[in-house]
Amino acid sequence: MAAKRIALALSGGLDSVVLLDTVCKAVQASNTSKQSTEVWLFHIHHGLQKSADQWLEFCEKLAKKYRTQFDFRLLHFADKAQGNIEARARAERYDALTELCIEHDIEILLLAHHQNDQAETILLQLLRGSGVAGLAGMPQQRINTADGQSITLWRPLLNQSKADLEAYAKKYKLKWVEDPSNQNTRYRRNAIRKEIIPRLEKIQPGAISNLARSADLLAQSQVLLDRLAKLDGKDIFQGANLKLKPLLTLAKLDKPAANNLMRYWLKVNKLAMPSQERLESWWKDLMAVKQDSSLEWQHDEVSIRLWRGVLQVANPAFGHWIFKAIPPRSKLLGLSLALVSKAEQRGLVEHRQRQGAEKIQIKPKTPRKTLKNLFQESDMPPWERQAPLLYINDELIAVAGVGVSYPHLVSTGRRVLPEWSEKP
Repeated sequence: MAAKRIALALSGGLDSVVLLDTVCKAVQASNTSKQSTEVWLFHIHHGLQKSADQWLEFCEKLAKKYRTQFDFRLLHFADKAQGNIEARARAERYDALTELCIEHDIEILLLAHHQNDQAETILLQLLRGSGVAGLAGMPQQRINTADGQSITLWRPLLNQSKADLEAYAKKYKLKWVEDPSNQNTRYRRNAIRKEIIPRLEKIQPGAISNLARSADLLAQSQVLLDRLAKLDGKDIFQGANLKLKPLLTLAKLDKPAANNLMRYWLKVNKLAMPSQERLESWWKDLMAVKQDSSLEWQHDEVSIRLWRGVLQVANPAFGHWIFKAIPPRSKLLGLSLALVSKAEQRGLVEHRQRQGAEKIQIKPKTPRKTLKNLFQESDMPPWERQAPLLYINDELIAVAGVGVSYPHLVSTGRRVLPEWSEKP
């Protein structure tokens, strides 16, 4: 019988190291000759800290120590100076973990979030003026569906406090790495962790566990609201889109129900919840527009468009280049990891927009061709031809939707493949 596979997101920090130790002990105790569980460790290399390479090496050593399988993703952010880099890194991390699960046929992914993380999340959402969905915090279990595969995200430590984890690590003499950015109180989450929560615990002992309990109750309420949205949207949903005419009918009859339906639709499309003011302005636009007119809003860095009486979420306005690790024994060609890492450290991994006249060779024994010719050969629609380009050491290495420079590919050593991820 083939071994069951589970994966664990390993950053190398205290929380994930404690989770690793407890999971491996539980698996070792439960494995038998007839039934066994294979543990995989997934590490996401964001490249946002100088010590990121050392963290990757540390996690690889842990995988060997605990006799687990290991894989990683190397992410590259097109512009680290723009937007909420913390939120972008978190979103890309989840996407990369999902892709690793699909690649290795894993249906359960363990995350090391704990009770303090939950309390921080709830307080952040309160400060943002969030509704029930935001205040429900992080669910202990959630099922993600990607490429036809269902992946269960499970947070087994969510009812454990940070103090519990620290005590466990001390008892078993575990070692971990520290992210220096966690001490920077310019980040709101860090400020809440370092300054607000300790004060709340002094004012109200047990505040952390009480916040977590409130989140659980709100999560139950959100389940009912989602169920109501599905019922209200029975004649409104058109696949992943919304039909305008019946949507406006619902809004005129029951505005709270229409608001709930709109928020549910945004959640299904993995978009942030709008403020009440923004949602009201959308309703004004929709009420005023003619049935055959077009409309466009920018929200959460994507376009929401009304076209021919249907609301739809357009492709994200930008994305990021990510680098997928190639298994050592694979015959698949890829870029040298050493080359990419060195260029990343020197700031020579760049995302550029098409200017014109760029050429690239994407197949063996063929000449370099202009992007215009390649786009025409692939029958790419005109509006998709402003494709993102990846430059390494000032050389064109990859074109989103087209391919990777063949002369730069190698067949041996640690290799990665660049891929453009259209996620906000």
